[in-house]
Amino acid sequence: MRKILYLFVLAALAGCNALYPSYMLKTPRDYHFDKLIDSTTAANYKISSNDFLNMRLFSQDGFHIVDLTNTSNAGSSGGSGGSSSNAAAAVTTSIDYLVETDGTVDLPVIKKTQVAGLTIHEATEMLEKKYATYYIHPYILLNISNRRVIVFPGDPGTAKVIPLVNNNTTLIEALALAGGLTESGKAKQIKLIRGDPAKPQVYLIDLNTIDGIKQGNTILQANDIIYVTPQRRPTLVLLERVTPILSGISSILLTIVLLKSVKL
Repeated sequence: MRKILYLFVLAALAGCNALYPSYMLKTPRDYHFDKLIDSTTAANYKISSNDFLNMRLFSQDGFHIVDLTNTSNAGSSGGSGGSSSNAAAAVTTSIDYLVETDGTVDLPVIKKTQVAGLTIHEATEMLEKKYATYYIHPYILLNISNRRVIVFPGDPGTAKVIPLVNNNTTLIEALALAGGLTESGKAKQIKLIRGDPAKPQVYLIDLNTIDGIKQGNTILQANDIIYVTPQRRPTLVLLERVTPILSGISSILLTIVLLKSVKL
């Protein structure tokens, strides 16, 4: 009986990977990670399908700046005839516009416009030129309102989606917003995954020592995935898996012994 149990434990340890079916985004031991370059500089994010463009359009003529995305002011905002009282009363609410799957966005006045593949700066300049046909000295404030990153802090079931409210959100800030690393998370093995899902860039971040603070200050990009590698505790996991089996075997053996004693 002892030999059977011993062989069972050895077999379970040999198939250690099967003990962690919930672990994700594994890389081979010889995996070649990408190298972080200029990690503390904000990247120029390019607009893509399903982004929400948050746009505010103004017409600037002398000291008059009126929000044209507010329909209540749109009729009085074009040209130089707007009064200072109208400018002061302009409501500063903004509107989100969805970038369609074909890369276009349906905007006021200029209608469908191709924006996918452009940076925020490029899109702003392009839209200001288009609106210059209809308004005097148009001025646009543009950003992406649904930029976000996904954080897996180290335990299955604890992942969080973190909105990038600040354009310069760092990896450490995102981890803090997610509640920090879990007890099972490896601070020295944090994967930062970004780019095309078909061929992503994968960076290995080490926050185990103070020397890793530079990597921790890496500025995140929209749709980045931060995956904290969980620690493997095969003995604990094995006990959790084996205990019910051993309990079942003990129950069967006890039943057999009782049946034999009854017959005697």
